[in-house]
Amino acid sequence: MTQRLVAGVDTSTQSCKVVVVDAATGEIVRQGRASHPDGTEVDPGAWLAALRTATDEAGGIDDVAAVSVGGQQHGMVCLDGNREVVRPALLWNDNRSAQAAVDLIAELGGPVAWAEQIGVVPVASVTVTKLRWLAEHEPDNAGRTEAVCLPHDWLTWHLAGAGSLDALVTDRGDASGTGYWSTTEGGYRPDLLVRGLGHEAAVPSVLGPRDVAGTLASGDAVLGPGTGDNAAAALGLGAGPGDVVVSIGTSGVACAVSEVPARDGSGIVAGFADATGRYLPLVATLNAARVLDAACRLLGVDHDELSRLALSAPPGAGGLALVPYLEGERTPVRPDSTGALHGLTLQTADQAHLARAAVEGLLCGLADGLDALRGQGSRVDRVLLVGGGAASEAVRRIAPAVLGCPVHVPAPGEYVARGAARQAAWVLSGEDEPPAWELPALEVHESDPTPYVRDRYAEARDLTLAQVR
Repeated sequence: MTQRLVAGVDTSTQSCKVVVVDAATGEIVRQGRASHPDGTEVDPGAWLAALRTATDEAGGIDDVAAVSVGGQQHGMVCLDGNREVVRPALLWNDNRSAQAAVDLIAELGGPVAWAEQIGVVPVASVTVTKLRWLAEHEPDNAGRTEAVCLPHDWLTWHLAGAGSLDALVTDRGDASGTGYWSTTEGGYRPDLLVRGLGHEAAVPSVLGPRDVAGTLASGDAVLGPGTGDNAAAALGLGAGPGDVVVSIGTSGVACAVSEVPARDGSGIVAGFADATGRYLPLVATLNAARVLDAACRLLGVDHDELSRLALSAPPGAGGLALVPYLEGERTPVRPDSTGALHGLTLQTADQAHLARAAVEGLLCGLADGLDALRGQGSRVDRVLLVGGGAASEAVRRIAPAVLGCPVHVPAPGEYVARGAARQAAWVLSGEDEPPAWELPALEVHESDPTPYVRDRYAEARDLTLAQVR
Protein backbone atom coordinates (compact mmCIF):
# COMPACT_ATOMS: atom_id res chain seq x y z
CA MET A 1 0.00 0.00 0.00
CA THR A 2 1.41 3.39 -1.00
CA GLN A 3 2.11 5.73 1.91
CA ARG A 4 0.03 8.89 1.72
CA LEU A 5 1.67 12.02 3.08
CA VAL A 6 0.32 15.30 4.43
CA ALA A 7 2.09 18.43 5.65
CA GLY A 8 1.44 20.68 8.63
CA VAL A 9 2.83 24.20 9.04
CA ASP A 10 3.30 26.08 12.31
CA THR A 11 3.89 29.77 11.61
CA SER A 12 4.58 30.88 15.17
CA THR A 13 5.91 34.14 16.58
CA GLN A 14 9.52 33.00 16.54
CA SER A 15 9.75 30.54 13.67
CA CYS A 16 8.12 28.44 10.97
CA LYS A 17 8.04 24.66 11.33
CA VAL A 18 6.98 22.22 8.63
CA VAL A 19 6.30 18.54 9.32
CA VAL A 20 5.54 15.93 6.69
CA VAL A 21 3.71 12.98 8.20
CA ASP A 22 2.02 9.71 7.29
CA ALA A 23 -1.66 10.57 6.85
CA ALA A 24 -2.79 7.26 8.31
CA THR A 25 -0.63 7.14 11.46
CA GLY A 26 0.67 10.66 12.11
CA GLU A 27 4.26 9.40 12.11
CA ILE A 28 6.69 12.18 11.18
CA VAL A 29 8.57 11.36 8.00
CA ARG A 30 10.64 14.56 7.78
CA GLN A 31 10.60 18.14 9.01
CA GLY A 32 12.17 21.57 8.62
CA ARG A 33 12.43 24.86 10.44
CA ALA A 34 13.29 28.52 9.76
CA SER A 35 13.41 31.58 12.04
CA HIS A 36 11.15 34.62 11.95
CA PRO A 37 12.38 38.16 12.62
CA ASP A 38 12.27 39.47 16.18
CA GLY A 39 9.87 42.22 17.13
CA THR A 40 6.19 42.86 17.65
CA GLU A 41 5.53 43.94 14.07
CA VAL A 42 6.70 41.95 11.04
CA ASP A 43 6.49 42.21 7.27
CA PRO A 44 4.34 39.18 6.36
CA GLY A 45 6.73 38.53 3.48
CA ALA A 46 9.17 37.25 6.10
CA TRP A 47 6.69 34.51 7.01
CA LEU A 48 6.47 33.42 3.39
CA ALA A 49 10.26 33.38 3.05
CA ALA A 50 10.57 31.32 6.25
CA LEU A 51 7.91 28.90 5.00
CA ARG A 52 9.89 28.34 1.82
CA THR A 53 13.11 27.76 3.77
CA ALA A 54 11.45 25.38 6.23
CA THR A 55 9.76 23.52 3.38
CA ASP A 56 13.07 23.09 1.57
CA GLU A 57 14.69 21.83 4.78
CA ALA A 58 11.83 19.35 5.11
CA GLY A 59 12.59 17.97 1.66
CA GLY A 60 9.78 19.79 -0.12
CA ILE A 61 6.05 19.10 -0.25
CA ASP A 62 5.68 18.06 -3.89
CA ASP A 63 4.72 14.56 -2.75
CA VAL A 64 2.09 15.48 -0.16
CA ALA A 65 -1.64 15.16 -0.77
CA ALA A 66 -2.79 17.92 1.60
CA VAL A 67 -1.42 20.88 3.56
CA SER A 68 -2.78 22.95 6.45
CA VAL A 69 -1.36 25.93 8.35
CA GLY A 70 -1.52 26.61 12.08
CA GLY A 71 -0.55 30.12 13.09
CA GLN A 72 -0.06 32.65 15.86
CA GLN A 73 -3.42 34.14 16.74
CA HIS A 74 -4.62 37.75 16.61
CA GLY A 75 -1.97 39.30 14.32
CA MET A 76 -3.34 42.11 12.13
CA VAL A 77 -2.58 41.78 8.41
CA CYS A 78 -4.09 44.63 6.37
CA LEU A 79 -4.38 44.42 2.57
CA ASP A 80 -5.20 47.12 0.04
CA GLY A 81 -7.21 46.91 -3.18
CA ASN A 82 -4.13 45.72 -5.07
CA ARG A 83 -3.76 42.78 -2.65
CA GLU A 84 -0.62 44.34 -1.18
CA VAL A 85 0.21 44.52 2.53
CA VAL A 86 -0.58 48.02 3.81
CA ARG A 87 1.93 48.03 6.69
CA PRO A 88 3.92 45.50 8.73
CA ALA A 89 1.61 43.16 10.64
CA LEU A 90 1.08 43.93 14.31
CA LEU A 91 1.58 40.70 16.27
CA TRP A 92 -0.39 39.44 19.25
CA ASN A 93 2.36 40.60 21.63
CA ASP A 94 2.31 44.24 20.44
CA ASN A 95 0.82 46.17 23.34
CA ARG A 96 0.43 49.61 21.75
CA SER A 97 -3.33 49.03 21.45
CA ALA A 98 -3.90 48.61 25.21
CA GLN A 99 -5.80 51.91 25.48
CA ALA A 100 -7.84 50.99 22.41
CA ALA A 101 -8.96 47.86 24.25
CA VAL A 102 -10.10 49.93 27.23
CA ASP A 103 -12.00 52.30 24.96
CA LEU A 104 -13.71 49.54 22.98
CA ILE A 105 -14.82 47.74 26.13
CA ALA A 106 -16.47 50.92 27.40
CA GLU A 107 -18.13 51.72 24.06
CA LEU A 108 -19.97 48.40 23.90
CA GLY A 109 -21.19 48.71 27.48
CA GLY A 110 -18.48 47.01 29.51
CA PRO A 111 -16.76 43.62 29.68
CA VAL A 112 -19.95 41.66 30.33
CA ALA A 113 -21.43 42.93 27.07
CA TRP A 114 -18.38 41.76 25.13
CA ALA A 115 -18.41 38.37 26.87
CA GLU A 116 -22.09 37.84 26.13
CA GLN A 117 -21.98 39.01 22.52
CA ILE A 118 -18.52 37.84 21.39
CA GLY A 119 -17.19 35.47 24.04
CA VAL A 120 -13.96 37.48 24.35
CA VAL A 121 -13.27 40.66 26.33
CA PRO A 122 -10.75 42.69 24.28
CA VAL A 123 -7.15 43.04 25.41
CA ALA A 124 -4.22 44.48 23.46
CA SER A 125 -3.56 41.15 21.70
CA VAL A 126 -7.01 40.97 20.06
CA THR A 127 -7.18 42.11 16.44
CA VAL A 128 -10.04 44.59 16.78
CA THR A 129 -7.98 46.66 19.23
CA LYS A 130 -5.12 46.83 16.73
CA LEU A 131 -7.52 48.05 14.06
CA ARG A 132 -8.68 50.81 16.40
CA TRP A 133 -5.05 51.78 17.03
CA LEU A 134 -4.46 51.89 13.27
CA ALA A 135 -7.50 54.10 12.70
CA GLU A 136 -6.39 56.53 15.41
CA HIS A 137 -2.63 56.64 14.75
CA GLU A 138 -2.27 55.81 11.05
CA PRO A 139 -5.52 56.97 9.46
CA ASP A 140 -4.09 56.90 5.92
CA ASN A 141 -3.16 53.22 6.32
CA ALA A 142 -6.56 52.50 7.84
CA GLY A 143 -8.22 54.20 4.88
CA ARG A 144 -6.21 52.08 2.39
CA THR A 145 -7.19 48.84 4.13
CA GLU A 146 -9.74 46.87 2.11
CA ALA A 147 -9.28 43.48 3.77
CA VAL A 148 -8.11 42.24 7.17
CA CYS A 149 -6.81 38.76 7.85
CA LEU A 150 -4.61 36.82 10.29
CA PRO A 151 -1.13 35.30 9.82
CA HIS A 152 -2.37 31.78 9.03
CA ASP A 153 -5.06 33.15 6.69
CA TRP A 154 -2.46 35.14 4.77
CA LEU A 155 -0.13 32.15 4.34
CA THR A 156 -2.95 29.84 3.25
CA TRP A 157 -4.01 32.49 0.71
CA HIS A 158 -0.45 32.65 -0.67
CA LEU A 159 -0.16 28.86 -0.83
CA ALA A 160 -3.29 28.93 -3.00
CA GLY A 161 -1.82 31.62 -5.28
CA ALA A 162 -2.91 34.87 -3.54
CA GLY A 163 -5.91 35.45 -5.79
CA SER A 164 -8.67 37.94 -5.10
CA LEU A 165 -9.39 39.25 -1.62
CA ASP A 166 -12.60 37.22 -1.76
CA ALA A 167 -10.44 34.06 -1.78
CA LEU A 168 -9.22 34.64 1.79
CA VAL A 169 -10.35 31.87 4.16
CA THR A 170 -10.03 31.04 7.84
CA ASP A 171 -11.63 28.79 10.44
CA ARG A 172 -13.63 29.27 13.65
CA GLY A 173 -10.60 28.73 15.86
CA ASP A 174 -8.57 31.63 14.51
CA ALA A 175 -11.54 33.88 13.74
CA SER A 176 -12.64 33.65 17.38
CA GLY A 177 -9.59 35.63 18.46
CA THR A 178 -10.31 38.68 16.30
CA GLY A 179 -12.90 40.40 18.50
CA TYR A 180 -15.29 40.72 15.56
CA TRP A 181 -16.28 37.05 15.17
CA SER A 182 -18.63 35.76 17.83
CA THR A 183 -18.31 32.28 19.32
CA THR A 184 -21.68 32.79 20.97
CA GLU A 185 -23.46 33.68 17.70
CA GLY A 186 -21.26 31.71 15.30
CA GLY A 187 -20.55 34.50 12.84
CA TYR A 188 -18.89 37.82 12.12
CA ARG A 189 -19.96 41.06 13.74
CA PRO A 190 -19.29 43.60 10.97
CA ASP A 191 -20.40 46.41 13.27
CA LEU A 192 -17.48 45.66 15.60
CA LEU A 193 -15.02 45.52 12.72
CA VAL A 194 -16.25 48.98 11.69
CA ARG A 195 -16.02 50.12 15.31
CA GLY A 196 -12.34 49.19 15.20
CA LEU A 197 -11.22 50.15 11.69
CA GLY A 198 -13.68 52.95 11.05
CA HIS A 199 -15.12 51.49 7.84
CA GLU A 200 -16.14 48.18 6.27
CA ALA A 201 -13.51 45.75 4.99
CA ALA A 202 -13.41 42.24 3.55
CA VAL A 203 -12.70 39.41 5.97
CA PRO A 204 -11.86 35.75 5.30
CA SER A 205 -14.69 33.29 4.78
CA VAL A 206 -14.99 30.97 7.80
CA LEU A 207 -14.77 27.35 6.67
CA GLY A 208 -15.80 24.24 8.54
CA PRO A 209 -13.09 22.21 10.28
CA ARG A 210 -12.69 19.74 7.39
CA ASP A 211 -13.65 21.93 4.45
CA VAL A 212 -11.33 22.23 1.45
CA ALA A 213 -9.79 25.72 1.24
CA GLY A 214 -8.43 25.26 -2.29
CA THR A 215 -5.41 23.63 -3.84
CA LEU A 216 -1.71 24.36 -3.66
CA ALA A 217 -0.75 26.79 -6.43
CA SER A 218 2.48 24.88 -7.06
CA GLY A 219 0.85 21.45 -7.24
CA ASP A 220 -2.28 19.37 -6.74
CA ALA A 221 -2.27 19.13 -2.94
CA VAL A 222 -5.51 20.02 -1.17
CA LEU A 223 -5.42 22.93 1.28
CA GLY A 224 -7.12 22.72 4.65
CA PRO A 225 -8.68 25.76 6.32
CA GLY A 226 -5.91 25.96 8.94
CA THR A 227 -6.45 27.31 12.45
CA GLY A 228 -4.90 29.23 15.34
CA ASP A 229 -1.95 27.88 17.28
CA ASN A 230 -3.77 26.83 20.45
CA ALA A 231 -6.51 25.08 18.48
CA ALA A 232 -3.90 23.34 16.33
CA ALA A 233 -1.96 22.19 19.39
CA ALA A 234 -5.13 20.73 20.93
CA LEU A 235 -5.84 18.90 17.68
CA GLY A 236 -2.25 17.67 17.49
CA LEU A 237 -2.47 16.32 21.05
CA GLY A 238 -5.75 14.57 20.35
CA ALA A 239 -7.52 16.54 23.08
CA GLY A 240 -11.26 16.00 23.43
CA PRO A 241 -14.06 17.08 25.77
CA GLY A 242 -12.83 16.80 29.35
CA ASP A 243 -9.21 17.43 28.38
CA VAL A 244 -7.33 20.59 29.33
CA VAL A 245 -4.05 21.40 27.61
CA VAL A 246 -1.76 23.14 30.11
CA SER A 247 1.35 24.69 28.60
CA ILE A 248 4.08 25.91 30.95
CA GLY A 249 6.25 28.23 28.92
CA THR A 250 7.17 31.89 29.33
CA SER A 251 3.49 32.31 30.13
CA GLY A 252 1.11 29.65 31.33
CA VAL A 253 -1.85 28.61 29.20
CA ALA A 254 -4.75 26.33 30.07
CA CYS A 255 -7.31 25.64 27.36
CA ALA A 256 -10.18 23.16 27.54
CA VAL A 257 -11.95 21.39 24.72
CA SER A 258 -15.55 22.15 25.62
CA GLU A 259 -19.02 21.50 24.28
CA VAL A 260 -20.24 24.93 25.43
CA PRO A 261 -18.98 28.46 24.67
CA ALA A 262 -17.52 30.60 27.43
CA ARG A 263 -19.02 33.97 28.37
CA ASP A 264 -16.76 35.25 31.12
CA GLY A 265 -17.45 38.88 31.96
CA SER A 266 -14.32 39.03 34.13
CA GLY A 267 -12.21 38.53 31.00
CA ILE A 268 -10.15 35.78 32.66
CA VAL A 269 -11.49 33.09 30.32
CA ALA A 270 -11.26 33.93 26.62
CA GLY A 271 -14.08 32.18 24.80
CA PHE A 272 -12.30 30.88 21.72
CA ALA A 273 -13.46 28.14 19.35
CA ASP A 274 -11.45 25.01 18.54
CA ALA A 275 -10.58 23.29 15.26
CA THR A 276 -13.22 20.54 15.46
CA GLY A 277 -16.50 22.46 15.74
CA ARG A 278 -16.36 22.65 19.53
CA TYR A 279 -15.01 25.42 21.78
CA LEU A 280 -11.63 26.15 23.32
CA PRO A 281 -12.02 28.45 26.35
CA LEU A 282 -8.56 29.63 27.37
CA VAL A 283 -6.91 31.10 30.44
CA ALA A 284 -3.42 32.62 30.39
CA THR A 285 -1.09 33.50 33.25
CA LEU A 286 1.97 35.74 33.03
CA ASN A 287 4.05 33.68 35.44
CA ALA A 288 4.98 30.14 34.49
CA ALA A 289 8.35 28.55 33.67
CA ARG A 290 10.26 31.67 34.66
CA VAL A 291 9.07 31.12 38.24
CA LEU A 292 11.29 28.03 38.21
CA ASP A 293 14.13 30.03 36.65
CA ALA A 294 13.82 32.62 39.41
CA ALA A 295 13.83 29.93 42.11
CA CYS A 296 17.00 28.45 40.61
CA ARG A 297 18.71 31.84 40.75
CA LEU A 298 17.52 32.49 44.28
CA LEU A 299 18.79 29.13 45.54
CA GLY A 300 21.91 28.98 43.36
CA VAL A 301 21.01 25.62 41.82
CA ASP A 302 20.18 24.22 38.38
CA HIS A 303 16.77 22.90 37.39
CA ASP A 304 17.56 19.27 38.16
CA GLU A 305 18.65 20.18 41.68
CA LEU A 306 15.62 22.43 42.15
CA SER A 307 13.43 19.49 41.25
CA ARG A 308 15.26 17.14 43.64
CA LEU A 309 14.97 19.67 46.46
CA ALA A 310 11.26 20.25 45.87
CA LEU A 311 10.51 16.52 45.94
CA SER A 312 12.44 16.12 49.18
CA ALA A 313 10.13 18.55 51.02
CA PRO A 314 6.63 17.62 52.26
CA PRO A 315 3.46 18.60 50.37
CA GLY A 316 2.49 22.09 51.38
CA ALA A 317 6.11 22.98 52.14
CA GLY A 318 5.37 23.17 55.85
CA GLY A 319 2.96 26.07 55.30
CA LEU A 320 5.37 28.08 53.14
CA ALA A 321 3.48 29.55 50.17
CA LEU A 322 4.86 31.47 47.21
CA VAL A 323 2.47 33.74 45.31
CA PRO A 324 4.41 33.85 42.02
CA TYR A 325 3.28 37.18 40.58
CA LEU A 326 6.85 38.02 39.64
CA GLU A 327 5.88 39.98 36.50
CA GLY A 328 2.49 41.22 37.60
CA GLU A 329 -0.38 38.93 36.66
CA ARG A 330 -3.38 38.76 34.35
CA THR A 331 -5.17 35.83 36.03
CA PRO A 332 -6.24 37.61 38.19
CA VAL A 333 -5.71 40.97 36.48
CA ARG A 334 -3.04 42.59 38.67
CA PRO A 335 -0.46 44.12 36.32
CA ASP A 336 1.34 45.98 39.13
CA SER A 337 1.49 43.15 41.67
CA THR A 338 4.69 41.47 42.81
CA GLY A 339 5.56 38.05 44.18
CA ALA A 340 5.23 37.28 47.87
CA LEU A 341 6.46 34.54 50.21
CA HIS A 342 4.23 33.74 53.19
CA GLY A 343 4.79 31.43 56.14
CA LEU A 344 8.55 31.66 56.47
CA THR A 345 9.69 30.13 59.78
CA LEU A 346 12.90 28.67 61.16
CA GLN A 347 11.64 25.26 60.05
CA THR A 348 10.84 26.31 56.47
CA ALA A 349 13.87 28.55 55.91
CA ASP A 350 15.83 26.08 53.82
CA GLN A 351 16.35 25.23 50.16
CA ALA A 352 13.96 22.27 50.03
CA HIS A 353 10.94 24.11 51.43
CA LEU A 354 11.59 27.13 49.20
CA ALA A 355 11.92 24.89 46.14
CA ARG A 356 8.67 23.10 46.99
CA ALA A 357 6.86 26.41 47.53
CA ALA A 358 8.02 27.65 44.11
CA VAL A 359 6.73 24.56 42.29
CA GLU A 360 3.45 24.51 44.21
CA GLY A 361 2.95 28.26 43.73
CA LEU A 362 3.37 27.92 39.96
CA LEU A 363 0.90 25.02 39.89
CA CYS A 364 -1.61 26.73 42.19
CA GLY A 365 -1.70 29.69 39.80
CA LEU A 366 -2.57 27.30 36.98
CA ALA A 367 -5.11 25.53 39.20
CA ASP A 368 -6.87 28.88 39.61
CA GLY A 369 -7.11 28.88 35.81
CA LEU A 370 -8.68 25.41 35.83
CA ASP A 371 -11.26 26.64 38.34
CA ALA A 372 -12.11 29.52 35.99
CA LEU A 373 -12.59 27.06 33.12
CA ARG A 374 -14.88 24.91 35.27
CA GLY A 375 -16.84 28.04 36.13
CA GLN A 376 -17.54 28.46 32.40
CA GLY A 377 -18.92 24.95 32.03
CA SER A 378 -15.79 23.07 30.94
CA ARG A 379 -15.11 19.55 32.21
CA VAL A 380 -11.64 18.93 33.60
CA ASP A 381 -11.04 15.17 33.58
CA ARG A 382 -7.35 15.15 32.75
CA VAL A 383 -4.55 17.56 31.98
CA LEU A 384 -2.21 17.27 29.00
CA LEU A 385 0.97 18.95 30.25
CA VAL A 386 3.33 20.48 27.67
CA GLY A 387 5.89 23.27 27.39
CA GLY A 388 9.36 23.77 28.80
CA GLY A 389 8.17 23.63 32.41
CA ALA A 390 6.93 20.07 31.86
CA ALA A 391 10.59 18.99 31.72
CA SER A 392 10.73 19.41 35.51
CA GLU A 393 10.25 16.10 37.31
CA ALA A 394 8.93 17.96 40.34
CA VAL A 395 6.32 19.76 38.24
CA ARG A 396 5.20 16.49 36.62
CA ARG A 397 4.94 14.59 39.92
CA ILE A 398 3.39 17.35 42.03
CA ALA A 399 0.94 18.58 39.36
CA PRO A 400 -1.79 15.92 39.77
CA ALA A 401 -2.01 16.53 43.53
CA VAL A 402 -2.33 20.30 43.11
CA LEU A 403 -4.46 20.31 39.95
CA GLY A 404 -6.70 17.57 41.30
CA CYS A 405 -6.78 15.33 38.22
CA PRO A 406 -4.54 12.91 36.29
CA VAL A 407 -1.72 14.55 34.37
CA HIS A 408 -0.57 13.14 31.04
CA VAL A 409 2.78 14.33 29.73
CA PRO A 410 3.35 13.76 25.99
CA ALA A 411 6.86 13.55 24.60
CA PRO A 412 8.19 16.96 23.48
CA GLY A 413 7.14 17.67 19.92
CA GLU A 414 5.86 20.18 17.36
CA TYR A 415 2.20 19.81 18.28
CA VAL A 416 0.94 22.90 16.46
CA ALA A 417 2.43 21.64 13.20
CA ARG A 418 1.21 18.12 14.00
CA GLY A 419 -2.30 19.48 14.57
CA ALA A 420 -2.21 21.29 11.25
CA ALA A 421 -1.08 18.06 9.59
CA ARG A 422 -3.89 16.15 11.31
CA GLN A 423 -6.36 18.68 9.95
CA ALA A 424 -4.88 18.20 6.47
CA ALA A 425 -5.36 14.43 6.79
CA TRP A 426 -8.93 15.00 7.97
CA VAL A 427 -9.74 17.20 4.98
CA LEU A 428 -8.22 14.57 2.73
CA SER A 429 -10.25 11.74 4.27
CA GLY A 430 -13.64 13.43 4.17
CA GLU A 431 -14.60 11.54 7.34
CA ASP A 432 -16.79 13.00 10.09
CA GLU A 433 -13.97 12.90 12.65
CA PRO A 434 -10.21 13.54 12.37
CA PRO A 435 -7.92 10.51 12.02
CA ALA A 436 -7.21 8.74 15.31
CA TRP A 437 -3.47 9.26 15.55
CA GLU A 438 -1.77 7.97 18.67
CA LEU A 439 0.65 10.16 20.57
CA PRO A 440 4.19 8.76 20.24
CA ALA A 441 4.70 8.57 24.02
CA LEU A 442 2.71 9.49 27.09
CA GLU A 443 3.86 9.65 30.70
CA VAL A 444 0.94 9.44 33.14
CA HIS A 445 1.01 10.82 36.69
CA GLU A 446 -1.75 10.36 39.24
CA SER A 447 -1.93 11.30 42.90
CA ASP A 448 -4.42 11.94 45.65
CA PRO A 449 -5.44 15.62 45.66
CA THR A 450 -3.92 17.90 48.30
CA PRO A 451 -6.64 20.55 48.75
CA TYR A 452 -4.90 21.95 51.85
CA VAL A 453 -2.04 23.10 49.59
CA ARG A 454 -4.44 25.18 47.53
CA ASP A 455 -6.24 26.43 50.64
CA ARG A 456 -2.98 27.72 52.10
CA TYR A 457 -2.02 29.25 48.75
CA ALA A 458 -5.43 30.95 48.49
CA GLU A 459 -4.90 32.58 51.90
CA ALA A 460 -1.52 33.92 50.80
CA ARG A 461 -2.86 34.98 47.38
CA ASP A 462 -5.79 36.89 48.82
CA LEU A 463 -3.56 38.61 51.37
CA THR A 464 -1.13 39.60 48.61
CA LEU A 465 -3.92 40.96 46.41
CA ALA A 466 -5.40 42.93 49.26
CA GLN A 467 -2.06 44.64 49.80
CA VAL A 468 -1.72 45.82 46.17
CA ARG A 469 -5.22 47.17 45.66
